[in-house]
Amino acid sequence: MSLSNLLVRVKSRYQRSVGDWMYRRPFALPAEQAYVSFTFDDFPVSALHTGGEILRAAGARGTYYAAFGLMDSDAPTGRIFGKSDVAPLLERGHELACHTYAHCDSWDTDATAFDASLEENQRALRAFAPGAEFASFSYPLTSPHPTVKQVAARRFRSCRGGGQTFNSGIADLALLKSFFIEKSATRPEAIKAAIDANAAARGWLIFSTHDVSGTPTPYGVTPELFRQVVEWSVASGARVLPVAEVLSALRTGSIGAAD
Repeated sequence: MSLSNLLVRVKSRYQRSVGDWMYRRPFALPAEQAYVSFTFDDFPVSALHTGGEILRAAGARGTYYAAFGLMDSDAPTGRIFGKSDVAPLLERGHELACHTYAHCDSWDTDATAFDASLEENQRALRAFAPGAEFASFSYPLTSPHPTVKQVAARRFRSCRGGGQTFNSGIADLALLKSFFIEKSATRPEAIKAAIDANAAARGWLIFSTHDVSGTPTPYGVTPELFRQVVEWSVASGARVLPVAEVLSALRTGSIGAAD
């Protein structure tokens, strides 16, 4: 391993560890029922019109973390949603959630600027859906700086990161763990193992990805893999719900200020 790669790994591990332990919002999962949520960062068009249709065929719905500043652009994760995609998403019962307005780096952005981008994204949402409010958030690009985690946790019922595992026991609503499907695209057995472990623990497994396409970006997955993961999740006995709806179902399990 080169020195530069080693330094990147050390920095990433440091960021994750700091984010894990500061400004936590503890939430007790009651371990009475397993849950699975499917989430899409950036909200590429294919995530709704391909991924969303796969979910709908299974009787499920997802959470779409949108950065309105990316709207109608071509990003590394594919073509990003446009104005005409917002209403269909909401009409189909999916959750529209926040990803900052400008897709801010969660570690390197000043907390004041990050908070301003959160507010700008909320204003953009109201322009398309008057009276609507974001309940859920995911951190763009990196693990959050502690000060960024602090300002985000004040605004949302939940904030989601990564971690490649499920939530069980005492979860942190300011940094929920999720499993990025594309990171195990060549090892689907690891995805199935996570689903089975979540079912056994009666935990909450939040799947994340970006585009869903026959020719996915490095940050997305194929429809075939996504459909398989949805089928495994449903077959596991877990309730498959958007993030905000899982929290509503689990509200009585909170040991902290969940709302």
